[in-house]
Amino acid sequence: MGRLEGKVAIVTGGARGQGGAESALFAREGAQVVVADVLDDDGRKTAAAAGGIFFHLDVSNEEAWGKMVAEVMDRFGHIDVLVNNAGIFRPGRLTDTSLADYMHMIDINQVGVFLGMKAVAGPMINAGRGSIVNISSIAGMQASANGFAYGASKWAVRGMTKTAARELGRFGIRVNSIHPGLIDTPMLHELPGVDADGGARMLRGVPIRRVAQPEEVANLALYLASDESSYSTGSEFIVDGGATA
Repeated sequence: MGRLEGKVAIVTGGARGQGGAESALFAREGAQVVVADVLDDDGRKTAAAAGGIFFHLDVSNEEAWGKMVAEVMDRFGHIDVLVNNAGIFRPGRLTDTSLADYMHMIDINQVGVFLGMKAVAGPMINAGRGSIVNISSIAGMQASANGFAYGASKWAVRGMTKTAARELGRFGIRVNSIHPGLIDTPMLHELPGVDADGGARMLRGVPIRRVAQPEEVANLALYLASDESSYSTGSEFIVDGGATA
């Protein structure tokens, strides 16, 4: 029996990268996976490979969240896991960041997590169980160089996770955050200068001296989604090769 046998799991940003790895792993462990993304072609392929279903979802749209959750409940009758994985990165220092750019980052990375937790809270409360895994970043643990808005959004995810864990714990719902460091996904290559020297400059601050694969984050998400982490809530789980040590 798989570690998520019989569970229904929604993964936002599930089309590729970390989300794609999580979707694939969750399916192998027995979950019915709902892949949610704005990348329709990649999302449909990932969902098909996982034997799951795909929803086009703009995570910053409350109405879209409500529609998706309602359809998932109609089809399966329960939602056991939500991985709030969708996120974007745009470089920019405080003085270089426009209000429009700041709000775009907040809408996806922060508001999207808020709306996701709010949307699944009702079904999970009614069921008396659930696990919410919010993907933050090590930028939510320390200052983010040349990523002012990104850092702000990821610190917010960390704080919302703790508050939601306190509010929802009595209903049997656990809420935790994962804080990845350098992971080999398309987002990594949006970091300034990362491709110029093969990432050597950034790796100098990583004791393990390598970039992680998306599957290494997915393995941690699997633990938090499963009943194996039944007494873990409101906590930060860091996967960064020692960068924040």
